Amino acid sequence: MSNLKAILEKKQVIAPFVVDGLQAIMAKAAGFEAVYASGFGAASTLGMPDVGLLTLTQMADKIRAITASCDIPVVADADTGYGNYVNVYQTVQMYERAGAAGLHIEDQLWPKRCGYMAGKQVVDKEEAITKIKAAVDARVDPNFIIIARTDALAVDGWDEAEGRIRAYIEVGADMAFVDGIQNVEDIQNYTKRLEDVPLIFNNVPMIPMKKITALAPNFKLILNPYAMANAWQAYEKALISIKNDELPDASEMDREAFTKIVTILGAPKYFEMDKRYSAE
Repeated sequence: MSNLKAILEKKQVIAPFVVDGLQAIMAKAAGFEAVYASGFGAASTLGMPDVGLLTLTQMADKIRAITASCDIPVVADADTGYGNYVNVYQTVQMYERAGAAGLHIEDQLWPKRCGYMAGKQVVDKEEAITKIKAAVDARVDPNFIIIARTDALAVDGWDEAEGRIRAYIEVGADMAFVDGIQNVEDIQNYTKRLEDVPLIFNNVPMIPMKKITALAPNFKLILNPYAMANAWQAYEKALISIKNDELPDASEMDREAFTKIVTILGAPKYFEMDKRYSAE
């Protein structure tokens, strides 16, 4: 697997959200050099909202399935580390063993909420600093990336968010992640206040990449949920078509889509194995 830390030192990386192995394989086939294992997405596959219901074991299992499916780096959502500094220590080591290239830990009060939901609360800064220290100490591979995320922007504003990020970087975090960015003005504040820090941007506002690149040269890793969200919308639309009996007749395009997915999933390799071993 590629060394994500080395890639990020050379260029900006866009990592689309993925929730399973198929999406990770498709992201690699589309030319992406990394993917993001979203906690929101993982929870959704289990029929749950992203409000602190997902467990460490469930998320580690998701990461393991994704990393086994593709050989590009996987950055993973670790929520709050699933407890205190002891739990954070265990989380880092479980994520490493699951094959992740890095993770981010946030400073929300547990049970957490998705970064774009109302009602978030953050823990005391000193408690959050201790958890980042534990994360840094826990990693075995020095190339495993520890990302410190703060949700203080929505709760206490930019001064508090900046202060927390600088404290987290001081105790060893490799990258910083201020979540809850809403618009171009937020991006300008983000990059100006933390211009000396390698940053992650979660492009939930869906700002065009050309504009982001121009505004934020220190965005090293950009997470993009568009493909995941669009897939959900397409599935909902297809369900409505089925319910309303509005499906078109089977077309060549449908057959091509099936064949393409079968190929992407690697079925031809197993067909070749059938030929090889059945002939012996």
